[in-house]
Amino acid sequence: MLFFISAFQYGLGHVCLRMIVTLGYIPTSCKDICPENAVAALASGTMGKLHGCVLIAGTGCIAYGFTEDGREARAAGAGPVLGDWGSGYGIASRALTAVVKAHDGRGPKTTLTNCILESLGLPSPDEIIGFHITAHAQNVWILMWQRWTYADSSWARIAALVPIVVSCAEAGDEVAEEILNNAVHELALSVKAVVKRLDLAGKDGTDSFPVVMVGGVLEANKTWDIGSKVIDSLLGAYPGACPIRPKVEPAIGAALFAWDSMMKETEAKCHR
Repeated sequence: MLFFISAFQYGLGHVCLRMIVTLGYIPTSCKDICPENAVAALASGTMGKLHGCVLIAGTGCIAYGFTEDGREARAAGAGPVLGDWGSGYGIASRALTAVVKAHDGRGPKTTLTNCILESLGLPSPDEIIGFHITAHAQNVWILMWQRWTYADSSWARIAALVPIVVSCAEAGDEVAEEILNNAVHELALSVKAVVKRLDLAGKDGTDSFPVVMVGGVLEANKTWDIGSKVIDSLLGAYPGACPIRPKVEPAIGAALFAWDSMMKETEAKCHR
């Protein structure tokens, strides 16, 4: 146990996660379809127990669940092209779209425009779209391609705009509020889909089960708290849900899970 914790503390978390998979402590079926970080994140909230549902919402998002008898299910986690709309990327991309629509007349005006432009150091929404027209010294009009949105394919670069969306929503911007409300709906929907498929709440929907909440999108804010609103939605559907915000890093959760698995295996061998 001390080896695992020490290794994670010294930046070897990923190596240890791979070791856990190789040694077989993550169920065989999970190796093919379950991201290792989902196992680690769930275990960080359940102190090593692989049971319940984990919701991860950072740059991307995924909901993943496990039952005590080894069944598992996932929802979302398909990447931005296929619509992880509750993710940081999803929130920020909708905000950029809202700015473009407000600029060309397809959508309502929003404070997101000035706030995002100021943050990016851009003078006009045209440069978010990818180009602007400027005049040459000889009055020759030249099309200058800036391509801010497409200059870098990193999803995290787009997702970094989420705090601006939250700030605008907290200030009362209706467009920003709608974007965040949509994110709450999508995130809650992902968890509900997993809970339903695995029957985690039992036949009457009131059984207790853990829901581990991980990721920057779910962290508490001043007044517009996405994580708390997701929890409210879940409790409305499943009153037995037990939201957990982990006190340890996912890597430590993976170590606890591996330790618990090894102890169970050792105990089983002793009783043969």
